[in-house]
Amino acid sequence: MKTGLYTSPHLIYPEERIRIDFQPIARDLFARYFFEVWDVLSKDSERLPRYLQLFALVSFHAFIEEKVYVAIYETHHGGEYDATNVIEHPVATVITALGMDHVQQLGPTIENIAWHKAGIFKRGAHAFSSPQEASAAEVLRARAAEKGVHLQFVENDPDLLADAPQLKPDVQRMNRSVALAAVRHFLKERAPKNLPQLSSSDISRGISQFSWPGRFQTIVEGPFSWYLDGAHNEMSVSKAAEWYVENSQRERYVNQFLTLPPTTDVHSASPVRILIFGQVSKQRDAKLVLEQLATALSPIRIDHVIFTSYDPKQDFDSTRGEAP
Repeated sequence: MKTGLYTSPHLIYPEERIRIDFQPIARDLFARYFFEVWDVLSKDSERLPRYLQLFALVSFHAFIEEKVYVAIYETHHGGEYDATNVIEHPVATVITALGMDHVQQLGPTIENIAWHKAGIFKRGAHAFSSPQEASAAEVLRARAAEKGVHLQFVENDPDLLADAPQLKPDVQRMNRSVALAAVRHFLKERAPKNLPQLSSSDISRGISQFSWPGRFQTIVEGPFSWYLDGAHNEMSVSKAAEWYVENSQRERYVNQFLTLPPTTDVHSASPVRILIFGQVSKQRDAKLVLEQLATALSPIRIDHVIFTSYDPKQDFDSTRGEAP
């Protein structure tokens, strides 16, 4: 049975947004399904969808054509008025930790954002949520009551491994716990009767095989350790910084006590830390994000900082990296 996954944004190539059995759809299939949708829509040039709406439509078409058994959809900007919210009868809906993101569309307060996010709640579909701050949780409860939806706030799942690197930092453990609650609900409601129950080994294998480039990712190349994360708002960037500080301090501890000769000057042997910071979207206040990042990184020394820019029209297939 095939599983479909729709997410946004993509890291490098657009076909990353549409996955089957966790693998990005093949480029030739992506092109085929894209133009099959576009050829139909372009007959009415006055009602063409916007960028994200078009991607959602292509994903629906691809999953139907590829006969996926279950599809998981990440919303674009929230819920109530999101293009992905056309699904009338989902099996379950999920809300992860809420923060001050997409404020121009959903804000200006956390309560406004919670209202929009709860727009995905549907009568007959169980709703799951990470723990939220009190005011946001109250909004979610109120909207669930309006829609006649059972809302469950999920705690950390005890079946998750204690020391798996894929479950660090703690926000990853909570995200996996919410996902696991939704999976168990789906299996209970829609799985074939002869399908074995989800076992501890299934969960462990799934966690160990999980990889999401650009999210709490560490790459070691010789003497260099790269810590990569695509955090882009105040809440997510603080979590990324906390993760980096913890790992950086652990790296220094290892160098100091386990690998360096006793006569080594520890301070001179400490790793050189270089922060490369890119904030592409004009929808967020880069100054506030950077201030939050600086506060979270304050326990350690950053030796150099590099600010980058990005041209969204850049051709990633060009060997010279030039815009077309």
